[in-house]
Amino acid sequence: MSAKANILAKLKKSLEGTTPIVDDYDESLVTQPWSYAPEQRIARLRQLMEAVHTEIHLTTDAGWPALLEQLLHDRQLPSLLIAPTTPYGQRFTAHCAGREGLPTLKAYDRPVEDWKDELFNDTPASLTGTLGAIASTGSLIMWPTREEPRLMSLVPPVHFAILKASEIHDNFYEIQQKFQWAAGMPTNALLVSGPSKTADIEQVLAYGAHGPKDLVLLILEDA
Repeated sequence: MSAKANILAKLKKSLEGTTPIVDDYDESLVTQPWSYAPEQRIARLRQLMEAVHTEIHLTTDAGWPALLEQLLHDRQLPSLLIAPTTPYGQRFTAHCAGREGLPTLKAYDRPVEDWKDELFNDTPASLTGTLGAIASTGSLIMWPTREEPRLMSLVPPVHFAILKASEIHDNFYEIQQKFQWAAGMPTNALLVSGPSKTADIEQVLAYGAHGPKDLVLLILEDA
């Protein structure tokens, strides 16, 4: 018997004749203090995220492509990285189709090894969706996928994110229950509360050291 098997056998034997204790914790302790009326969630999220330099715009499902176009123009961004097979990527591609003078749309549709230099050195902005948000902490929930990899929200200096107002939840416990994380934790769920910042060097706050320098959030109030 291997050392590992021997240890596991001893642990299993030590539990013989015991009765599991029912977990009867009071979930209200982690939910009640951080619960909000539906009309308060956007304001709470906005207050916390703007406090850490997130730029937030309220818009609609019909109006966000035009708003994004204007924001790209205002920042004079020459290109935008999109996920071409996602609903938001398809919507903005259709919005820009056949029009001149707009930023070039780059599709994340190939292995990073094939265009690493361009991604890291010549891709100034990206657009992604979100899984939702947490009002109590002022955090976006990012869930990278094969179509929308983690590098999309990590590498470009400016990250545009789209959030449906109906997917703003009160607290982290509510998220865990909704997505049944007790049955299986996601491998790469992210909580993002603002642009990247650090004060490692001489305690001087600097933005963009480990990720996007700017986080721009578009909240769809009617979605």
